[in-house]
Amino acid sequence: MKKFLSIILLTAAISLPSQAQIKFGAKAGVNLTNMSFSESVGDKSNRAGFFVGPTVLINLPIVGLGIDASALYDQREAKGQGQTIKAQQIAIPINVRYGVGLGTMASIFAYAGPQFGFNVGSKEKNLATGVDWKLASSNFSINMGIGVMALNHLQVTAGYNMVCGKTGEISVNNGVKTIRGRDHAWQIAATYYF
Repeated sequence: MKKFLSIILLTAAISLPSQAQIKFGAKAGVNLTNMSFSESVGDKSNRAGFFVGPTVLINLPIVGLGIDASALYDQREAKGQGQTIKAQQIAIPINVRYGVGLGTMASIFAYAGPQFGFNVGSKEKNLATGVDWKLASSNFSINMGIGVMALNHLQVTAGYNMVCGKTGEISVNNGVKTIRGRDHAWQIAATYYF
């Protein structure tokens, strides 16, 4: 019985990937960044940024279920102490998605998953005398949102990216006081799958 169950599980594991549909595409979108600090640090306005890069969609053989992953150049901006703070990173979102078809022309879906970010821009900026901003080398965040797929190629999504932990910190008077910051973002994206 144990061997029989092992054979069934092995067969299922081998056949599952062969039934999955894989699509490659390009994704681009805008970030509306909301920089938040552990305490008030003056002006920290919402700012627009962008992201762009390749993406892959894997539709699993379970109706409506899929996984998408991307490698994106992601730029976010916010104002702090009257200056613009810019974060540039390579973002790798991996989302599980569940969709419902609206006939052969379109489908709607919801998605959620982790995102890993690796800083590729400048890590430090002097905001004022004795006030310095330092970005973390990497960060972890969670994505969630909804989307529409039209004609099996064009996808539009709207979602929220919530940073877990800190994105960076502001150091006042050479480290006498440290204020942690996070750059959460609303995101709107368009993707075309080939």
